Amino acid sequence: MLRVLALISIIALSAFAAGDASFEASKRELNIPAIIMFFIFIMGTLGLTYWAAKKTKSASDFYTAGGGITGFQNGLAIAGDYMSAAAFLGVSGLIYLKGYDGVIYAVSFLVGWPIILFFMAEKLRNLGKFTFADIAAYRLSQKEIRTLAAFGTLSVVVLYLIAQMVGAGKLIQVLFGMEYEFAVILVGVMMIIYVTFGGMLATTWVQIIKACLLLSGVTFMAVMVLYHFDFNFESLAVTAAERHNDGEAILAPGGFISDPISAISLGMALMFGTAGLPHVLMRFFTVGNAKEARKSVVYATGFVGYFWIIITIVGFGAIAFLNSDAGAAYFVDGKLFGGNNMASIHLSHMLGGNAFLGFISAVAFATILAVVSGLTLSGASAISHDLYSNVINPNATDEQVVKISRITVVVVGFVGVILGIAFEQQNIAYMVGLAFGIAASANFPILFLSIYWRGLTTRGAFLGGLTGLVTAVTLVILGPIVWVQILGNAEALFPYKHPALFSVTIAFVAIWFFSKVDNSERGKTEKELFRAQNIRANTGIGASGAVDH
Repeated sequence: MLRVLALISIIALSAFAAGDASFEASKRELNIPAIIMFFIFIMGTLGLTYWAAKKTKSASDFYTAGGGITGFQNGLAIAGDYMSAAAFLGVSGLIYLKGYDGVIYAVSFLVGWPIILFFMAEKLRNLGKFTFADIAAYRLSQKEIRTLAAFGTLSVVVLYLIAQMVGAGKLIQVLFGMEYEFAVILVGVMMIIYVTFGGMLATTWVQIIKACLLLSGVTFMAVMVLYHFDFNFESLAVTAAERHNDGEAILAPGGFISDPISAISLGMALMFGTAGLPHVLMRFFTVGNAKEARKSVVYATGFVGYFWIIITIVGFGAIAFLNSDAGAAYFVDGKLFGGNNMASIHLSHMLGGNAFLGFISAVAFATILAVVSGLTLSGASAISHDLYSNVINPNATDEQVVKISRITVVVVGFVGVILGIAFEQQNIAYMVGLAFGIAASANFPILFLSIYWRGLTTRGAFLGGLTGLVTAVTLVILGPIVWVQILGNAEALFPYKHPALFSVTIAFVAIWFFSKVDNSERGKTEKELFRAQNIRANTGIGASGAVDH
């Protein structure tokens, strides 16, 4: 393990040694404080991984940190998992670009948490073991449901992973003058080390550290912005409107999504997609009982809600500061250097100089690294736990399952690097929205109905879930982004960018229909098993540690 840590340090140092690479817009000088703080974070988290590796012995340790995480710790880790590069860089950049519409986008991300708190958290902990497929397959056929759940998980993981890898590559490229390919490879290698050696324990503590750093850093930015406006948000908003090209239009909705169907569809994707993200759902199995699971969501909702409030201030602060005379240095040929996603990064430099830019740079990298680690772990669990140990080899030992997991982590990491390089020019925010849309269409309906509807059968869940997954992917391909912008056709066959309104509805209707017409003996047995499942879901009887309410 120590040799591996030394090797990765050498690779990282050699990559940064060539840090004056040229870019399309301008040549970026090395930021020494940023690199110092970057390496402090890297070495600290690698030491954490070494500590976690010595404690990770069983499959339970690898997937759920042995169930020894407290509700507060898990809440921080969930918040760290959820506050991704798209959240920190993307939403602040969207507010900088569109104003009020960016705030609406942020609120949509938050709405999914009450659903998880009131309808799912306790039942997930009482019914599951390692993945959300444990709940979906609790009284249904293991083979069909776990196979479908694994494909749904991998679809979300790959799309989300591409977005994070591209974001990581662009961020490090802009900040440190590092070649994009080297940046993506560095993130991929670090991710593989964290998950392969440390499992969920290392991933959890990386997410906790990242959440604390991110919340403290963005809080400082928000306080500094408000300080310049005498802590008067109205004064900040008026100044931002005066300096933005769209004027007062940034204080009104309609600049980003103009029609009601698109707005509802995007909102459904972000709301129900949150409750279907496999790497977020997996975190509820790391706590000791249902009470701690509920506390996890309460803390996570508080942290995430607070984060969106201060991101709103940061976004409007970026408009006010970067569009001033002092902000002219951050523009090249009339465009913000590095794109709109770098708005909060440039603002940090204006507010705190090189030292604070270095801190925010390290935090941004930690943000990406924590999220891709959680994604990789959930992808590995789908292959090793859902497919290998429950479908292919039900008699597999803990050692075999963990071995398959670690092999899968390396494969997923390699695929993530390749796709991250291949999709360099793709829209990151759109790919994240697509991942949420698939999670809302394929994962959430099966999971929700398996918990609450007595009439669900294997046939209904499999055919309905598959219908939702195929519908979501098909409508995306036929929509304006892929059909027109990527494939070059004149007009989209499906007029909306986000298909969730249609695909989620179709998924629920299909699951209901195929379950209703299922009159097989297996279907009748599965309906009768709902009573026993419901008792365990609400009381925790039979679940390890979950009887503590």
